[in-house]
Amino acid sequence: MTEAEWQVIRAVLPVPAWLEGRGGRPEGFCHRQMIDAVRYVADNGVKWANLPADFPPYRRVHAFARRWQVTGLLAELHDRLRDRVRVRAAANIPRSTSGWDGGKKVGGRKRHLVVDCLGLVLAVAVTAASVQDRDAAVPLLERLRTTYFSIRLVWADGGYAGSLVDWAREKLRLTLQIVKRTDDTAGFVVLPRRWVVERTLSWLMRSRRLVRDYETLPAMHEAMVCGR
Repeated sequence: MTEAEWQVIRAVLPVPAWLEGRGGRPEGFCHRQMIDAVRYVADNGVKWANLPADFPPYRRVHAFARRWQVTGLLAELHDRLRDRVRVRAAANIPRSTSGWDGGKKVGGRKRHLVVDCLGLVLAVAVTAASVQDRDAAVPLLERLRTTYFSIRLVWADGGYAGSLVDWAREKLRLTLQIVKRTDDTAGFVVLPRRWVVERTLSWLMRSRRLVRDYETLPAMHEAMVCGR
């Protein structure tokens, strides 16, 4: 890990029992070394016995991984890191362009996309997570209308319902059709048309640079999405 990565990991590390006075003995090696060694095995697929010599002895590393696995500490660390990733913005993102999404309970930024029927990106906007979908859609649809003047129909989910539908029809001459779940729908159901943009979002997540937002400027992240 780099020093910056270690500071993130260190802040969310579960506390071993001996540090909380619940028994056990202190670790013989730094957790940073141990976690690096476990990640090395997972990333490179080597045998435990083939760990490079600059790591702690492989038997100690294996015992550490096994002990943390049995006590649930590895799973707890993973869960905490996953929650940090879902914040969706790196530490260098300025507060002026980030915010908190009260609905999804996450902070940072979020992407708003318009795609064609194949799932190819037509327009993208990156906003603070606190910006409502309907508010972000106004400049996004204006951009879409300017660039692709022949488009007349746009499908959207329930987050874009309301006055935006009338605004799009009156100002942009666009029909904004809301695809809603029926009242009797239970569990996960693939909804017509909506699945296309969801698939595009999953495509973006295949790009390491787009899993999190590292760009200081939202416009630069938009460019990274288009550059994918």
